Amino acid sequence: MSGNSFGNSFVVTTFGESHGVALGCVVDGCPPGLEISEEDIQKELDKRKPGSSKYTTQRKENDEVEILSGVFEGVTTGTPIGLLIRNKDQKSKDYDELKNVFRPSHADYVYSKKYGIRDHRGGGRSSARETAMRVAAGVIAKKYLSEKLNINITGYLSQIGSIKVSNIDFEQINQNPFFCPDSGILHDIENLIDELRAAGDSVGAKIDISVSNMPVGIGEPVFDKLEADLAKGLMSINAVKGFEIGKGFGLISSKGSESRDEMTPEGYLSNNSGGISGGISTGQEIKISIALKPTSSISKEGQTIDADGESKQIQVQGRHDPCVGVRATPIAEAMTALVIMDHFLRNRAQNADVVTEIPDLS
Repeated sequence: MSGNSFGNSFVVTTFGESHGVALGCVVDGCPPGLEISEEDIQKELDKRKPGSSKYTTQRKENDEVEILSGVFEGVTTGTPIGLLIRNKDQKSKDYDELKNVFRPSHADYVYSKKYGIRDHRGGGRSSARETAMRVAAGVIAKKYLSEKLNINITGYLSQIGSIKVSNIDFEQINQNPFFCPDSGILHDIENLIDELRAAGDSVGAKIDISVSNMPVGIGEPVFDKLEADLAKGLMSINAVKGFEIGKGFGLISSKGSESRDEMTPEGYLSNNSGGISGGISTGQEIKISIALKPTSSISKEGQTIDADGESKQIQVQGRHDPCVGVRATPIAEAMTALVIMDHFLRNRAQNADVVTEIPDLS
């Protein structure tokens, strides 16, 4: 299987299945000298782990990370960093009935057609369980970007179903299980998820990501545009079906005279481009949104087929998220960090000696 590695200079390779012995990853390209510990990584993993609140899947995984290599006396050595999380709470019997039946809008059917064999337990390699290692690797990137460059990445739930945030307070994001910046809608979200669970249904969500203190010049102008790699990284997250940067699709109905980000000696007058122009960061805040579909692992009965092509009725039992967007924020932050870290190292390798007299704008 190809496609298990991400990045060019800061390369992350993951392995493992949902109900296998363990999940793991190798992070190659991290500069030496960064202080990092299992405790640093664990803080972020605890935000994503299953069973973290009554509003997510009730699979109980501690997601305790082990650093296997690449760190000596609490500091990165520049060698590959090996990370491991052992699975503890697999209940594979929940999936026995799905061994020869395909869940609609899951990878079951296409995976079986492609490889001719699949691990049906919890979705195997195509399960979102894999994203735990993205979060673990993302902690290293986030820590480097924050400590060395003062770049801060903040994600939050901006919409769940038809419920939208109206007030954004970053201080509220980590004060509730939804990563929601608007305390005024928390009760509505709780009621929605309770209703969905009772009905055996699910709902989609929108996550916004903000990147502040970005320097000018990160990204490439052709195939590896910064927004192109951000789109690839974020769209690779399970259930993500939409990506938008800046005003995005809202620019369709605007005029060029309205949407261009005009410049003055004091700075930019707007940020409709979302902090990236020509594939390269402008120094403004990067603004991204992603859309996550409702999970199709629901107990409400629906139609499908089995491996013989026969019509079947399906009800997916087991432990599932009524909204996968509830735990997606740490994953989105991690993928954003991995992309920016990779592009920073690429830019440093080629352009470290470039000096211009052009003033910085913000």
